[in-house]
Amino acid sequence: MASEDEFKEYAEKAKSLPLSTKDADKLVLYGLYKQATIGAVNTSRPGLFSPADRAKWDAWKAVEGKSKEEAMADYIAKVKQLQEVPST
Repeated sequence: MASEDEFKEYAEKAKSLPLSTKDADKLVLYGLYKQATIGAVNTSRPGLFSPADRAKWDAWKAVEGKSKEEAMADYIAKVKQLQEVPST
């Protein structure tokens, strides 16, 4: 399983992902990060007039039930995958 230090290292690396990183991938990372650092969703779903916040909430809700360790490991794996994507 991933360590806290490794998770923090990859959280920093995620900040410098290629500009070509798709929004869907960023949302996956967001959801996993929130699950790893906070746990289950603890807020109500944003309304229709906040589509960005709503998408982020949905991404977090999609990984609800994962343990902190699972979320950290999945986050690290996703960052590694996105770093390997060749730029076009």
